[in-house]
Amino acid sequence: MERFDQFDTRLTEWAAFTGVPFLRISLGVIFFWFGMLKFFPGFSPAETLATDTIRVMSFGLVEPHISIIILAAWETLIGIGLITGRALRATLLLLFLQMPGTITPMFFFPDLCFQTIPFVLTIEGQYIVKNLVLVAAGIVIGATVRGGRLTANEAADV
Repeated sequence: MERFDQFDTRLTEWAAFTGVPFLRISLGVIFFWFGMLKFFPGFSPAETLATDTIRVMSFGLVEPHISIIILAAWETLIGIGLITGRALRATLLLLFLQMPGTITPMFFFPDLCFQTIPFVLTIEGQYIVKNLVLVAAGIVIGATVRGGRLTANEAADV
């Protein structure tokens, strides 16, 4: 049993040390990848949903060919900031400013997001709901911006 406890302690220490940086870089890769796809017409499966949402939110003032480039640059910038770990406060601000816009299609276009309201999601709805995980990851990363960190606490036996 002592060997297991030693292994468990080392594993917990490793997870506490590497977890947040891995989460930050992983989240950055997602934003960078999805953002880059939006620079190329027809490559992003979310392109139409994104441009339609921005059109509604801007009362038709922002044309789709403009909005998709802005969104692509926005997401790519978030990705670069998360991957490099530079300007994290500004990067997380961009992430949190974007997130409310990502949930609005559920209200603007429920027929595109649900097969049966309110429980059976379409692939677009699933794409939107997964953003809850992105927000949670951003919160965890944000908790470390001013020096917060995860610690391995042997006394916290759950």
